[in-house]
Amino acid sequence: MVVVDDDPSIREVAALALSAVGGHDVQTAGDGADGVELALRVRPDVVLLDVMMPTLDGPTVLAWMRTIDELREVPVVFLTAKVGSQDIDRLDGLGAVGVITKPFDPLGLPGRLADVLGWSS
Repeated sequence: MVVVDDDPSIREVAALALSAVGGHDVQTAGDGADGVELALRVRPDVVLLDVMMPTLDGPTVLAWMRTIDELREVPVVFLTAKVGSQDIDRLDGLGAVGVITKPFDPLGLPGRLADVLGWSS
């Protein structure tokens, strides 16, 4: 699993929750370009992707991933602080499998992610 977020505290909390509570192998990246490079290296089962980042935002990163054969089918779940229904609907329409809003409950994050992906938690 790859977590891409420009906020180091969000990356750390998400990675810790997903590994310690969820039992996932988690790698992190601080920006979109590094996230795509990391995903190409580790071939994750899912990418948790921040929406609002400098340089390359989450929707741009997702569009880029969909042009790369090795990453085209990797499920992407957006992380966002924007919680309006219009924002969620817009993000859902971009091809991500779901949206998790910030702030999130660290202990509940693995279960929430499993729910979004349709995995049994």
